[in-house]
Amino acid sequence: MQARQIPPDTPRSIFVYFRGLFYDVNNDPEGGYYARGARAAVWENFKNNALFDISTEHPTTYYEDMQRAIFCLCPLGWAPWSPRLVEAVVFGCIPVIIADDIFLPFADAIPWEDIGVFVAEEDVPNLDIILTSIPTDVILRKQRLLANPSMKRAMQFPQPAQSGDAFHQILNGLARKLPHDNKIFLKPGEKVLNWTAGPVGDLKPW
Repeated sequence: MQARQIPPDTPRSIFVYFRGLFYDVNNDPEGGYYARGARAAVWENFKNNALFDISTEHPTTYYEDMQRAIFCLCPLGWAPWSPRLVEAVVFGCIPVIIADDIFLPFADAIPWEDIGVFVAEEDVPNLDIILTSIPTDVILRKQRLLANPSMKRAMQFPQPAQSGDAFHQILNGLARKLPHDNKIFLKPGEKVLNWTAGPVGDLKPW
């Protein structure tokens, strides 16, 4: 992904961006079950809306286009999770999360409510009204948060591993499930387990 970065001052000229399936005709010929109809609703309501750059085609400029977009749709598919969430965070595009029962990871590092927009599946037909009603200052605040390198790091697995990366977040999550004395792991005022206080070699996942 790093190789596809464009200059950060590039204008975000696309209001809403999405590339992917709207109907899974091979597994759901009638279109009533895939994404619980949410993706179909996006297409039927906004395929001719000039604010929405949506298509089933996956261009070679996909990552660059995400960096030119303000909002990136992250609807559920057959499962609530989508790699688009990772891509949106990495490329600074405000994720529009359409998945009623999704469980988002790494809440200690990523303030999902602050960086994203949550839209109920039943509200998809009102998506244009919802997004155009968001004040400019709120959009700018979300973009500033997304520009923080720690956000991108928390969603990626760099080699070698780095403190604060996705591997770090997974270990923090696992460590919290273990019985322990808080004074061993936490410093005053900290909320995240400080397992990386040990040798640098401990950061290596294998």
